[in-house]
Formats: sequence, C-alpha cells, structure tokens
Amino acid sequence: MINLQSKLAELLKLEVENEIVEFKEAKIQFDKDKLGKYFSALSNEANIKGRASAWLVLGINDAKKVVGTKITDKQLNEYKQEISKHTSPKCNFLQDHRMDTPNGEVILLEIPAASKGYPVSWKGHWYGRDGESLVALHDFEYEKIKKQLDTEDWSAKIVDAATLDNLSSEAIAFARSQYKEKHPKLKDEIDQWSDAVFLDKAKLTIKGKITNTAILLLGNPESEYLIGPAVARITWILKDRDNVEKDYEHFYCPFVTTVQQVSTKIRNLKYRYIAGNTLFPEEVDQYDPYIIREALNNCIAHQDYTMGGKIVVVESEDGWLAFTNVGKFIPNSVEEVVIQDSPEPTYRNSFLVAVMVNLNMIDTIGSGIKKMFNIQRYKFFPLPDYDLSGDKVKVVFFGKLLDINYARKLAELPELSLEDIILLDKVAKQKRLSDIEIKLLRRKNLIEGRKPNFHISTVVAGVTGEKATYIKQRGFKDEHYKKMILEYLEKYGQASKQEIDDLILDILPSVLDEKKKQNKIRNIVYAMSKKDKTIENLGTHRFPRWFLSLSKNDKEK
Repeated sequence: MINLQSKLAELLKLEVENEIVEFKEAKIQFDKDKLGKYFSALSNEANIKGRASAWLVLGINDAKKVVGTKITDKQLNEYKQEISKHTSPKCNFLQDHRMDTPNGEVILLEIPAASKGYPVSWKGHWYGRDGESLVALHDFEYEKIKKQLDTEDWSAKIVDAATLDNLSSEAIAFARSQYKEKHPKLKDEIDQWSDAVFLDKAKLTIKGKITNTAILLLGNPESEYLIGPAVARITWILKDRDNVEKDYEHFYCPFVTTVQQVSTKIRNLKYRYIAGNTLFPEEVDQYDPYIIREALNNCIAHQDYTMGGKIVVVESEDGWLAFTNVGKFIPNSVEEVVIQDSPEPTYRNSFLVAVMVNLNMIDTIGSGIKKMFNIQRYKFFPLPDYDLSGDKVKVVFFGKLLDINYARKLAELPELSLEDIILLDKVAKQKRLSDIEIKLLRRKNLIEGRKPNFHISTVVAGVTGEKATYIKQRGFKDEHYKKMILEYLEKYGQASKQEIDDLILDILPSVLDEKKKQNKIRNIVYAMSKKDKTIENLGTHRFPRWFLSLSKNDKEK
C-alpha cells in the first residue's frame, strides 16, 4: 500500500516538474483533451526513463503550493472513460489516490509506463516532455520505444560458461517424456535422439549452446549462479490464520520438476460443504490441481528475471493461496484477458514460453486465466484476486465459500455471464466500480445503493433467500432511524451522543465502515435539529444532550 503523505512529500521536493511528474491546479475541473495529452506524454516518458509509472497531481499550483481540488469521483470517472476511449494502445490510470491536506484535497493520478514496443498516443498523436513542457514525442524517442520489442530476449541468451554437465539428467529424462506427450507422432523417433539433439529439437539449446531457459528448466540446483543476477528460486510459505509465518521451504532449478514438488508441498485440504438440501458434492479440494499448476507455470513463464526476484507461493490456513512473480503485467487488464479469451501478441520471455509449450507445461491458446476463473465460478468460490501494483503480479485464490446458499443460487441464475459474475464479485468484495460497470449492473437490476456503497440487489437477494443479509447491507430509510430517536426521547426524555450511537449504530448498513456510520448518524441528527426541528441540543457542542424540541406555542409560554 502506497504511503500517500510520503509520496506527495517526495514529489513536492522536486525543484521543478520533470518528464514524469506534473502538477496542476485544477480546482474544480481539468480539460479532458489536455489531460489526455499529459497522459500520453507522461506514460511515454516513464517508459523512456525506465520507470514503472509517472505522476499527475491535481490540486497543486505552479509554485508547488497545495491549493486543493474539488474534482468529484463522477468527474474523475468521466476522465477515465475519455482516457480509455482515445488512447492507443488502450490504457488507463494505475491508481487514483485522494488525500486530505490542511489546504484541501489532492488527487494523485498514477500513470503506467508505456508497454515495451508500444508508445501511447492520444487521439492519434504521440506526446512527450521536454523538461516540464508538453511537446510532440521526438522521432528518436518514438523509435526507441518501438525497438524495445526487438531487444534481446533474456530467456534466449546463451550461457557461454555452461555445458551439458550443468543440466540434470533426471530433468532431461522427464522433459523427454513431456515432449513425447506433446508430440506423440514422434514418440519412437525421440527415443533415438541423443541428449544434445533432443535439447536442440525441443528448442532448449541453440545449436548445441546452453541458454538461460535450459538452466532454468533443466539445470542442476548448483548451476543457478550461471544465470545471475537472475534467481531460479521458488519459495513456499505457510501462514496461520493470523498471517503469522509457520513454515517455509525454498525450491531451485530444474523448474520442469520443481513445479510438481511445490504442488505437493501445498496442503490442498478437503473442503466440506455444509450438509443439507444442496446440489453440492460433500467435499472438494480447496484448490483445483489445474489452478496450482497453471498459476505456478505462469509465474515461471512471465517472471522478469532481469529484476533478480524470486517466485513466492503463500499458503494460508485461513483458506487462501497466493502466487507472486516480479515483472509488469503486459496485457491491459486481467478482465480484458478473461473476457476476450485470446493469447497475447507478445511475451516477455518468448523463447521460454515456446519451450514450455513444447514440454507440455503451458499451452498457446491463451485461455489459462479464463479457465481458472471458471473453475472458481463453478465451485461457487470467490473469483481470483489480481494485484498488479509495484512491478509484480500477485494472484490470490480462495479455497472456501463465503456463503453456501447465496453462492449456490447466484451461480444458478442463467442470465449471468462471466463478465457479470466478475462485477458482482467486486461488489461482494466492496471494490470500487467504474461508472460503466455501475451502469451495466444497474441495467440488469443486480445492484442497489449509492456510490460507493453498493450491495447485491433484491433481485438476487430474494432468489437466494438472503433477505436478512440484504437488509443488513442496505439498512433502513432515514425516516426509520429518526422515528427511533424520537421514540427514545419520548420515553427517556433526553439522550447523549453515545446513547444515540448505541440505539442505531448496529442497524446501519453493514457495507459502511465505522467512520461512514458515524458520519451518517451525524447527518441524521443534524437534519432532525436544523431542518426538521424535531430535536434540540441543550448541552454543549462537544457534549450534546438531545431533547424533543418545544413547539412554537410552548416556547412563547
């Protein structure tokens, strides 16, 4: 989680704006076309500077003084829609961070660096920065970004010091068996190949020379130093329900066999469904074997080995499993990959990916992520959670149900597409929805409530038999709470702030956090005293004592 105060202080320390930082006053609005130009420029410059992102900060004037901005969430979502509509390749802000300061609210917009080989344009034009000035992207900068796809693939690099002795004979034998399974027509021929011929045929070596890929997948554990500063390591960690580490183990190359070793280490317990009149089986594995294999192989295939990080697998006794690899997520978004269901045109480690296809570790149809989503969907478990922040990809799988009856009925609704379920999953996890997503869910009568506190609508809640849960999420109308307060005062004569809190706090909408609940109570009491004039404070501002208001005639008496 980013420390907003530290980040803002860091940016304000700059003597002047630079190629990847821009401050704008934007007190009440910001021109959408100008915003798009800055987005293009800052994204391209972040790529050229080798940075993961750039920053556009609203609410700061040219003198780098905080003046505050009143740009609303609605405006911000409109800006995002414009960015998504007119940028190519289509992209958007990584994050938008709101921060309160003594001088007003500041919005920090985090802009992703342009992907390798793809400079970002706005309405067909490419922009860049000359110091703090907005300019057209220079031709040499445009070519610099475009040529990034032509740069050397790390996974195909020759390891000059390596020989066949640095490879594991057991791993080579296992790779042969996998290659036969992938190419059954060559089964008899493969048995006649020498190790050197097989490695060339499987594209692990290039004309007999050992590659980084060969060391990763088939290398002896002690051969890891040959590919430094890259790290051929997978760490498994077990955590208890309080997120405290209980156990761990490191696994090294050869990765072609390590995947099975890590999978075996994961305590894939049986999950027992609640007994009763359901269609569920009595028990299932918490984590489908395909998910474990696919997620781990994806980490190996897409890790950015130039960053020197390791792959981490965290298993929690609280019922979740997380996989993390270093390196930026190349597609625009996980949702786009799932919904479009098509392979990416480029890969970070193209040579490695091709070899893993040959060894039957992954396939080329690009549907692995979608299949993992569907596995969770049909088990009625929460969908995978992806975190793409901080130059890493982390995916979390949940090995338990949140509510068996709700999940069962929700999954049975025939009109729900996977896209619908992805959005409803966000609602259930109280994640922020875009205006487009809100409109889609409202049109299908799947959600109710006010932004940002949405909940599953009565259409779903009624079908699932979760009416009590629905009421807890939605709460009551304000008039209901006002009536409760008036009845309390009629019976007891007066009430302190704490007594009013105790009266209605627990029945406020469950989707509200503690702070929002306090704000709602304050607004209700304010409306009763200032607008309705049904109650009045005869105590102090700090220690109020609320009484029923006297009528006008009573006051005159």
